[in-house]
Amino acid sequence: MKCKRNWNRKSVWKAASESRNCPLTSVRRQVAPTMIKTLRVWSALLTAATLLFSSVAVYAAEEDEETVSAASITSGTFEMNTDYPGMSATAGDTLSFDLDFVSPDGAGHDVTLTTVSLPDGWEGYFKGSSTEISVVHISGSAVDDSDLVTYSLAIPDDTEDGDYEVELLATTDDGDEAELTLTLNVAAEVRGESSFTSEYPEQEGATGTSFTFDATLVNNRSANQTYSLSSSAPTGWSVTIVPSDDTSTAVASIDVDAESSTGLTITVTPPETVEQGDYTIPVTATSANETLSMELAITITGTYDISLSTSDGLLSFDAYENKSSSVTLVVTNNGNVDLSNVTLSSSAPTDWEVTFSESTIDTIEAGASVEVTAYVTPCEDSITGDYETDITVSTDETSDTAAFRVSVKTSSTWGFIAIAIIIVLVVILGVIFKKFGRR
Repeated sequence: MKCKRNWNRKSVWKAASESRNCPLTSVRRQVAPTMIKTLRVWSALLTAATLLFSSVAVYAAEEDEETVSAASITSGTFEMNTDYPGMSATAGDTLSFDLDFVSPDGAGHDVTLTTVSLPDGWEGYFKGSSTEISVVHISGSAVDDSDLVTYSLAIPDDTEDGDYEVELLATTDDGDEAELTLTLNVAAEVRGESSFTSEYPEQEGATGTSFTFDATLVNNRSANQTYSLSSSAPTGWSVTIVPSDDTSTAVASIDVDAESSTGLTITVTPPETVEQGDYTIPVTATSANETLSMELAITITGTYDISLSTSDGLLSFDAYENKSSSVTLVVTNNGNVDLSNVTLSSSAPTDWEVTFSESTIDTIEAGASVEVTAYVTPCEDSITGDYETDITVSTDETSDTAAFRVSVKTSSTWGFIAIAIIIVLVVILGVIFKKFGRR
């Protein structure tokens, strides 16, 4: 009996049991591939099941951890913290730390506040509503208790550079505690020191000029500062300091926040009698911890004053139509500085002509006078009467104008001509009457 090739498992085993003539090796060859495939399928299913159960276990463990964490948050403890527990400071600074309190259990607590450790010579205390306190009531989590308490810390002026720690403790009646450590780095201000400067500290101008300086006051300390403002100007000088954001109100002091700056407008007015020369105006900003100074330099270039008149002081004269009339002008430098490039100009009625013996004077020394002749010619059809002619003398620094009254007269020549005509007419009429009167 021949052994039939059949890959059905039951048929294979049946054939093997019925026939002893089929070799065992042949049966094994038929069974082995099928069993290997079956084992591979079951192995894959077992691996997938293992991974599934592992994921479920991890997820359950995470839920358990969250439950434990939530339980620890609501355990009834409270927290005390501050936004900036580490700061850099300078010897002599006074710092303020805003303390925040959190009560996760939702209940209120009366908390006793204590300074556990403080460097030698340092002073620190808890403050609430500008008053020193030792106990504070914190509310539940639904109430904002941020910045409820401020810890004020004063660093002595002789504190050496280095790192320092201040430990604070808050304790409830039930014995719950919260600790907070403040770390301070004290260092001398080598860079970034506070300053008081002006962009243009040197200016010049004539007597009577007001000088304006834009200044900047910088507070580079780690605490707010109040600066008193003052100046040491010469007698008779006026100095006003106004915040740049309020140009109408002069101030004697100003508050500047930590690590910030403010703008100031400084106006300096010298007296009218100030002499030509260089002047220094010291301006100082003084706080409890420092004194900042700067010097404003002002150069008074001199007093510029010029006047125009006549030798007799009269500002009137007579003129005739279409005829030049002269008047002597006196130009005087009343200032204490020589005047250069002095020019003369005029403003006269239409078609009038005004000229000068010299329209430009190179230099007039301080206190000196120069005479100039002006020639005024009314137009040909000017009517008899009074007219105004303005003559101006000017320099780059100052000027003066004199208004002259010009009386236009009729020429006497025409009067004589008129009289002669009248006489001729009378003679002619007399001859006519004499000749024809006899007839």
